[in-house]
Amino acid sequence: MSYTKSEKSLLFVVSILAVFFGQTASANAMHIMEGYLPPLHAIAWSVITLPFLVWGLLSLKKITSNHRKAILLLAMVGAYAFVLSALKIPSVTGSSSHPTGTGLGAVLFGAPVMAILGIIVLLFQAILLAHGGLTTIGANTFSMAVAGPFVSMGIYHLLNKAKVNQPVAVGVACALGDLFTYVITAIQLGLAHPSATGGTMASIIEFLGIFAITQIPLAIVEGILSAVVFMLLQNFAKPELREIGIMPKA
Repeated sequence: MSYTKSEKSLLFVVSILAVFFGQTASANAMHIMEGYLPPLHAIAWSVITLPFLVWGLLSLKKITSNHRKAILLLAMVGAYAFVLSALKIPSVTGSSSHPTGTGLGAVLFGAPVMAILGIIVLLFQAILLAHGGLTTIGANTFSMAVAGPFVSMGIYHLLNKAKVNQPVAVGVACALGDLFTYVITAIQLGLAHPSATGGTMASIIEFLGIFAITQIPLAIVEGILSAVVFMLLQNFAKPELREIGIMPKA
């Protein structure tokens, strides 16, 4: 199979990212781990996530049909999310802190498609890496692959309309999407495990405070890295970025 010059360049960028991050040692930490949510909570988050998965399937079908040149780029953002979200730092009991990697895909292809790519990533991690769990897949998908990406997409469009430098807009959007993922995770954990003294709100605030220690630096790092990756794509994947409307057509 032959590749165009831009496709070869894009494969090069993806390979460099995979080699760089693939050196990370595995961690005994997870997203919200298996069995940590009560059954009713696990079911409720799965039901809430389901419409976004349907929306994501429709978006994915449209992208693959109308933007054939961008399929390799779509695969790259899925791999990017897989690699970054596999970098675990143990945090609150039953969960972990890590970059999400879903913001970049939301900026490039829109948030709905990241619901599909995100649940694929989470399923692979739960089954193959023991990160997360099948009973908590709905909650993890909603926080990492729905809530975060929609915030990233919205922030990027706002900054883009304000004529902010594009890589800067991408970096800020990805960082804030990462942070919002953990706001949702804290809410999920607080609802499932309210404090014996202060109730649900006290529990949510406690979870937010603990997550902030690790997640704020990680969000900043993810934002910077995503901006760098976006600049690489501007150099090596111009036809694909023009195809999906991120760069103006020549």
